[in-house]
Amino acid sequence: MQSKQSSPLLSLTPILLVTPFFLWGTAMVAMKGVMPHTTPLFVATIRLIPAGILVLIVAAIIKRPQPQGWKAWAWILLFALVDGTLFQGFLAAGLVRTTAGLGSVMIDSQPLAVALLSAWLFKERIGAIGICGLILGVLGISCIGLPVEWLSQFVASPLTSQFDLEALFNHGEWLMLLAALSMAVGTILIPFITKYVDPVVATGWHMIIGGIPLAIGSFYLESNQWAALTGSDWLSVAYSTVFGSAIAYGLFFYFAAQGNLTSLSSLTFLTPVFALLFGSLFLGETLDLLQWCGVCLTLVSILFINQRDYIWSQLTGVPLVVDSSVQSNPRLPPSISATTQTMPIESTVRSYSPED
Repeated sequence: MQSKQSSPLLSLTPILLVTPFFLWGTAMVAMKGVMPHTTPLFVATIRLIPAGILVLIVAAIIKRPQPQGWKAWAWILLFALVDGTLFQGFLAAGLVRTTAGLGSVMIDSQPLAVALLSAWLFKERIGAIGICGLILGVLGISCIGLPVEWLSQFVASPLTSQFDLEALFNHGEWLMLLAALSMAVGTILIPFITKYVDPVVATGWHMIIGGIPLAIGSFYLESNQWAALTGSDWLSVAYSTVFGSAIAYGLFFYFAAQGNLTSLSSLTFLTPVFALLFGSLFLGETLDLLQWCGVCLTLVSILFINQRDYIWSQLTGVPLVVDSSVQSNPRLPPSISATTQTMPIESTVRSYSPED
């Protein structure tokens, strides 16, 4: 299969390629700024359902087919539970207890979990670079999420240390880690979903369906969800929904379909960078030295995982081998999605085959 010519939009400026990651990172900051005035399940609901409606409207305009048959809807329901309800629920709850920057770092550590799940389920090769990335990721996440008292106790007496698990899960970083794990499982589900459902349509429906349990939970478990919201808060919520969800994903899929997906995937580390930067500028968020070390280790680990085949080829001189029969997946690392050269996303979009 021959590669597509780069679109004029892509060749116009590299800044455009950064836009989805800028939107994702700043959306985290916008959500964090709203949290003191509302409740987490409400924020998760209004971020998911309206964005899903927008995606389905776009899908109808570009004439994407709707799901057909019970298998298609079964996969959408599973995807909605994992990547909608659990992911957005854990994310919003975790954001109450942590900063936007650290939360974004933890969320974007999901390639580590994807690599492990793919090695287990699909026998994907992690390789030496991938193993180094996983080790660095564990160290980085530990520096970010573990209480300093735990680390001090472990260093002083590793065999006799006692840890308070309840105190651990009071840290929002670990709720963010659960969100990252939910997103990783959702990522693994995508190749199965696209056998039966157009991925654009599946994205829209999974947002709407995944938002329903969150809406029910907010109705029964929370109160005064919008009583304290100001006009600027509603603008922040709208920004997170429209720009941070619908437009950001739309741009990512569009750019990935036009050019080299590996180059685009290598920019994922910019999401937490933008969240850290704008969290500091607008919310006054600060990190201590240990957390900064954890951030750096985690970002390097994400780079190692996402680019492990390329880094290995550069170190060994062995050229990359791309299996063009494997369909691309924009949320999988290159060795899983086999998109290191020319495989466009349209092959995935057109790969589903509605069955009963």
